[in-house]
Amino acid sequence: MVKWEKIGISNVAGEVALLTGMAIWLTTIPRIRRSIFELFFYTHHLYVLFVVFFILHVGFSYCWITLPGFYLFLIDRLLRFLQSQQKVRLVSARVLPCQAVELNFSKTPGLHYNSMSSIFINIPSISKLQWHPFSITSSSNLDPEKLSVVIKSEGTWSQKLYEELSMPLPTNHLQVSVEGPYGPASTNFHRYDKLVMFSGGSGITPFISIIRELLHMANESSNSSPQVILVPAFKKSADLAMLDLLLPHSATSHDISRLQLQIQAYVTQEKGKATEEQQLSRTIWFKPGARDAPISAILGRNSWLWLGTIIVCSSVIFLGLVAILTRFYIYPIDHDTNMIYSYSVRSVFNMVSICMSIATTATIVFLWNKKRNSTDMRQIQMTDAPTPMTSPGLSSWYHSADRELESLPNKSFIGSTKVSYGERPDFRKILTESEGSSIGVLVSGPEKMRQDVAAICSSGLSKNLQFESISFSCYLTNSPSSVQKSRNAHNSSQEAGKRIPDPSRS
Repeated sequence: MVKWEKIGISNVAGEVALLTGMAIWLTTIPRIRRSIFELFFYTHHLYVLFVVFFILHVGFSYCWITLPGFYLFLIDRLLRFLQSQQKVRLVSARVLPCQAVELNFSKTPGLHYNSMSSIFINIPSISKLQWHPFSITSSSNLDPEKLSVVIKSEGTWSQKLYEELSMPLPTNHLQVSVEGPYGPASTNFHRYDKLVMFSGGSGITPFISIIRELLHMANESSNSSPQVILVPAFKKSADLAMLDLLLPHSATSHDISRLQLQIQAYVTQEKGKATEEQQLSRTIWFKPGARDAPISAILGRNSWLWLGTIIVCSSVIFLGLVAILTRFYIYPIDHDTNMIYSYSVRSVFNMVSICMSIATTATIVFLWNKKRNSTDMRQIQMTDAPTPMTSPGLSSWYHSADRELESLPNKSFIGSTKVSYGERPDFRKILTESEGSSIGVLVSGPEKMRQDVAAICSSGLSKNLQFESISFSCYLTNSPSSVQKSRNAHNSSQEAGKRIPDPSRS
């Protein structure tokens, strides 16, 4: 039990790996994971000890079957760390009366991402350790020099951010670091004739990026874009201010009339229109810092080529180091002194060689692309914006139940907006009245909403309905909430975290 064998299996290392593995496994029990989420999250960082002592336990030669996956993880983790050390340029923030904030970052035109992508954000003035991923609401095609996210106050971290930005005299500079963006490799919403999108509360955020992308497609493509029916459900009338985010805050040269959009909004916990005067949204402009830079692709425009270069070059360096070490150091000891070299020491040498090869190649490629991106960054003028002004009534248009979207300044949609108070959307009726040869049904909201819509789509009501789910499961505690987003389409799914703090990214 207490022996560390020089040759063969090491019991002590195996016991340490077993204990760390059991600790990781125990915190995955649903009751612990949901009620004490941060314990679950921080405990999983023991994976470092688990992997190291597992290799020391069985020897490096037995770990080749798991090496490729962990090798790629180390490369990704290092690149994320290098990107997180940069300070990004936060241009403005739009503070909404519904306890939500839209952050607008500057980005290089060469950075492209798909709709429904997410990005990790760290604000040291709130917490130096916590990183939270949020859905990107902008479109890289419609907003080539801006990247936007919407943050709803649903936890301690987001509440502190809202309070800081909603003060009478907010700060004129906010230091922010990011990782990403990350997202689906492709999106399929453009292949439908009609899109019916149901959202609940802050679940509308991934649909904002889709609508902006469809607006770009409607103006750039010769083919007509799909018709869109957006059915958002909110608890309070103040939450209707989220609809102000459907289009960028800055002016756009795209023809809004080409996008066929209808909005049927529902306020479930209020009966009748609100009578009190509504608070207007406010825009805050930030001064650029000396080290602030636009968000750029971490490996440049040809990221796949540079990533392949890192993998190939680091692998060659690693194998070369192992070969040299074995031939000129380990081999003479094994054969000239008739001794067998320690398995544990040999495993340590191999692990160090892996880390050195990955760190060298990834850092060189990252710095090279950072130098190349500096040319694009200089093209973006980082000038100070004027004193923030209150937006002209963007949050008051929705109180007219059948009022068209013409009240948005310089923006209009084909279609109308209808707001219903004191009732919930009738999913079956809305889907029955939808006509089209191929109808995509997207749902982003509570589990009950997703289940109800999925049941209707699978009941045989129409063969043209194709269901896709974007779920947000929140476990609200005194700590930042854990939100998971899953997207299921045609019996396939992929999962990504949302609002998960990561202390290792400090």
